[in-house]
Amino acid sequence: MAQRLQSISAVTVSGALVIVLLLTLTFGTLGAVAFRADSLSGLSTRDWAAVRFTVVQAFLSALLSVILAIPVARALARRQFWGRSVLVTLLGAPFILPVIVAVLGLLSVFGRNGLLSQALGFAGLEPVSIYGAHGVVLAHVFFNLPLATRLILQGWLAIPAERFRLAASLGFGARDILRHLEWPMLLAVVPGAFMVIFLICTTSFAVALALGGGPKATTIELAIYQAFRFDFNLSKAALLALAQFGLCAIAAVISLWVSIPAGQGAGLDRVVARRDGSRILDFTVLLLVTLFLITPLGVIAVKGLGSVLSLPASTYGAAGRSVCVALASALLTIALTLPLALLAQRVSKLIEGVGYLSIAASPLVIGTGLFILVYRWADPVVLALPITILVNAAMSLPFALRAIAPALAEVERDYGRLSDSLGLTGMARMRLVILPRLRRPLGFGAGLAAALSMGDLGVIALFADPDSATLPLAMYRLMTAYRMDDAHGAALLLLSLSLLLFWVFDRGGRVNADI
Repeated sequence: MAQRLQSISAVTVSGALVIVLLLTLTFGTLGAVAFRADSLSGLSTRDWAAVRFTVVQAFLSALLSVILAIPVARALARRQFWGRSVLVTLLGAPFILPVIVAVLGLLSVFGRNGLLSQALGFAGLEPVSIYGAHGVVLAHVFFNLPLATRLILQGWLAIPAERFRLAASLGFGARDILRHLEWPMLLAVVPGAFMVIFLICTTSFAVALALGGGPKATTIELAIYQAFRFDFNLSKAALLALAQFGLCAIAAVISLWVSIPAGQGAGLDRVVARRDGSRILDFTVLLLVTLFLITPLGVIAVKGLGSVLSLPASTYGAAGRSVCVALASALLTIALTLPLALLAQRVSKLIEGVGYLSIAASPLVIGTGLFILVYRWADPVVLALPITILVNAAMSLPFALRAIAPALAEVERDYGRLSDSLGLTGMARMRLVILPRLRRPLGFGAGLAAALSMGDLGVIALFADPDSATLPLAMYRLMTAYRMDDAHGAALLLLSLSLLLFWVFDRGGRVNADI
């Protein structure tokens, strides 16, 4: 009994500490920002233009991503072909892809000196420019089209195969199937996917930093960065941070509210061969989206190979700092996620909701609040890397929690009573029962956190000086200095390290994890 109470006490204390930390990082930094902020009259016309542009570009990005994803998801749902699983896996790659790498790849294809402009030049036409609002939207579609496809594809696969068998026996054509089966599913799934992508696009800093700017293409986060980094106007940065948090909070609440189940009923989990619709049209759609996703990365690989070995020594130093930050962030993410998931499992599922608070908080908002809290007592530049590690872990925690919490609930459901009857508590229970069966989600969560941290260009842009820059920041500085050969080499190095870290953690979680 004493061991059981000791175990519960340890879980409660560690989980409570995580909750306090998360509340401090979200509402605590928000409170510091609110205390520093003036009235809304402190926002200029240009600042309100940034608020409007943030909403407009997020709306357009989400709308285009969802509209384009529907035919892609439909083609994947009704066609079985060699390489289909590889293509579905490819659709998940942009989520862990460093944003600044993808931006450089898009510049190499759609920029004034990119492949598209070169092709137009041969035809005697003017080159295109990717900078501005259309470039921001294009980049967001590149990142979120795969996510929208995966979300909508899950809705399509949730329709029982027996419904399609019945439709075929009734002689339904593609239009009839769309009306009676697919349209009700889309009405349930698409609004939630739209709001999730809208939320992601409102907090996309690196895309706006690299492709936006100017009065007509400045987001709230870019305005925060400019007010903070160039003007050192903490009051304006705080006001903008409040506006950003409010916008994200509204989007997060709406995204939860519109996530309505489709109600298609249960089936026998069978796969049915579908023959409705145009096969040529489906494969054309899949070919176009594959080229859209692969071409920018292919250009990065080709151009980066020639310069990756001749990069400046400072770039390799930045790469080393990025790896250290990513490893520390991954370990901290797991150290925060596991106690929170254990406490939620043993006390209340409502506790799990605390882990998702950081979704509504922008990294720049948290970074601004932390700067306000510490700059009077410590040098923020010295704390740049530790703060980056902490914020990256907090931003990765919701994704790791989503992977770990369901697996932990299954372990407790299958082995909890047996462990209690054997007196397994505390570290013995953790070592013998829980951790061996959580290796897969733990490895995946750590790999995801490492990859996301490796490519982050958020908080570090606020705090870092040239001596503490990470690889994404060093790469961005190479781009702004028009050292494009070195930038492509740094992009290839960053992409390789991000994928390697994800693979190492994810693969490590699968070794001997067949129990």
